[in-house]
Order: sequence, then structure tokens, then C-alpha cells
Amino acid sequence: MTRTEKGALGALTGLSLGDALGMPTQSMSPAAIHEAYGRVDTLRDAIADQPIASGMPAGAVTDDTEQALIVAELIIDGKGHIDPKELAKRLLAWEDDMKSRGSLDLLGPSTKLALEQVRQGADIMTTGRTGTTNGAAMRVTPVGIANRPKDTRRLANRIYESCQVTHDTVAGFQSAALIATTVSLGLEGMTVRQALQESLRLVPAMETSGAWTPKASVPARARQAIRLSEEFSDEGDFERHLIEDCGTSVESNESVAAAFALAWRFAYDPQSALFAAVNLGGDTDTIAAMTGAMTGASAGPEAFDPTLCSRVASVSHLDLQKTARGLIALRQ
Repeated sequence: MTRTEKGALGALTGLSLGDALGMPTQSMSPAAIHEAYGRVDTLRDAIADQPIASGMPAGAVTDDTEQALIVAELIIDGKGHIDPKELAKRLLAWEDDMKSRGSLDLLGPSTKLALEQVRQGADIMTTGRTGTTNGAAMRVTPVGIANRPKDTRRLANRIYESCQVTHDTVAGFQSAALIATTVSLGLEGMTVRQALQESLRLVPAMETSGAWTPKASVPARARQAIRLSEEFSDEGDFERHLIEDCGTSVESNESVAAAFALAWRFAYDPQSALFAAVNLGGDTDTIAAMTGAMTGASAGPEAFDPTLCSRVASVSHLDLQKTARGLIALRQ
């Protein structure tokens, strides 16, 4: 397996494992997580009163992985391009299927608002103009795998294709671009920290037609979060201040920033980064999924516990190698 192939598989593996580890803790407070599970350091069944994933089995993934795989399919079918109309159609079909199964794991707030407008016949050029949450960032990893970073304009265009219909804002685009660019740089052979730093340099310079919003800048918050990750030697102090000073909500300038802090702090131990992420509270599955994608792209799949990865693949019926190969063929 080449370095690029290892990076592609590592990114998808880290994404799915982080997602599955965070499934039982998502949308819970740190105190509620501790009361229900203690310290989460393995795959766990969701408790019966889990607010989103009630009773889901250990190893099950959520919308983070499933939507990323939808994006991957569209990229492969479109020979590198994503048709925003087809993305909207696939996401609506995915949610309808989830509803039919009685699942509460549905579309996030920005995506749901945009796609309800699509369902009612709105022009997709207008539907994403308020989306600032992390829905685009959580599903963008395949774009980073399929596109090299040296052509930043093409990379930016492909990222925009993936977020326009639901997150057509500066914050929505930059959050997705930070994840995709970091993943793409990791596949080029950069270390985790090198990729994070270079992504923070490249993304603010990328042009986007996304709408301005009064939200704090995602790259600026990510830089602050990295500094926070270096300030505290004690893990408990670091996690507490990450929760209080950065935030772990679905807003991109909190969750993407938190993922950058975790990836930076645990650059040499990606598995521990995921364990830290899923105990923070808030949008734990998405923070862990983004952290896993970025660290896995540089470190490869061997950075993660193979037993846990095998269980996720089995329970969630994933063939990540096939997906990685399809995306890498387009990258070449």
C-alpha cells in the first residue's frame, strides 16, 4: 500500500472510528457522560435515554460517516465533481430512510433548513446562505482525499461543490476547507502538525462566494484552540478549558476549532485524541470524526486500534478500502 493509499484509508478509518466512539455520548453533557458510562475509552452501546442514538449498538456510525460516504459516492460517480442538486437529493433520501426506521439521527440544523427549502422548490443557489454549523465539514473528507493541495483553486472549487447547497457561507466553506485541506496535505506526506499549520495558512486565502455572517472566524478560532492545547500540561485542565473557552457545539467555529486543538495536542497519539473528544460533551461524534480524519490522513490506519476499527466496519457494514481506492484514482 502506498503512502497516499494509507493516508486515504487512515482518514476514512479515523473518521468512522471517531464517529462510532462518539455515537453514545453525542449531545450529552460531560457530567451526564460520566454518570452513564464513566470515562469512555472503547466502543459502547448507547444508553436507552441517549437523546439521539437511543439503544444503538457499539460500533454503529452516525450521520457523519454516512454522509461522508454519500459525498464519496457522488465524487466517484461524477469523476471528481459533486453535483449539488444530486447531493441535496441524496441527503433528503437518506433522511427519509432514517425517519422510516424511527431514527432520531437526522440532518443537522443548517442542512435541514436548506434541504427543506430545496424540497419546497427553492433555488439551490440560495438555500445555504445561513449555514454556519459543521454539517459541511463533517462530510468533506472524501474531497480532501480525491484532490491534491497544490492546485488550491481546484481544491476550493470542489470543496464549494460539497457545501454550497447547505453551507453557502464564509464560515461554512472555511470549516469544510480546513478539514479537507488538512486531509489532503496529510496524504502528501505532511505530519499532522505540519498539515494543520499549512491548512490554516491556505484556507483564509481561498476565494469563496459564501455569504458573510457575524459569527467568529473559524480559522481564527482554530488558531486560538491550538494555543489552548499547548497551555495546559494536565489532561483534565486541557479538556475543561477546551469545553469552557472553545466550546463543543455544532457551530463550526467551536467544533472544528476543538478538532484542531485535539489533533494538535495528540498529533503523535491519534487514538487518544478520539477518546478525549468523545468525553467532552456536545457534538462529540462529529468532533471525534473530524479529528480522526485529519490525524488518520497523516498517520495512516495503523494509528488506530485495529480491534475497534474491525468492529466498526463489521457493525456498520463499511468497505472503506473500496471507497479509498475509488477516491485515490481520481486524485492521481
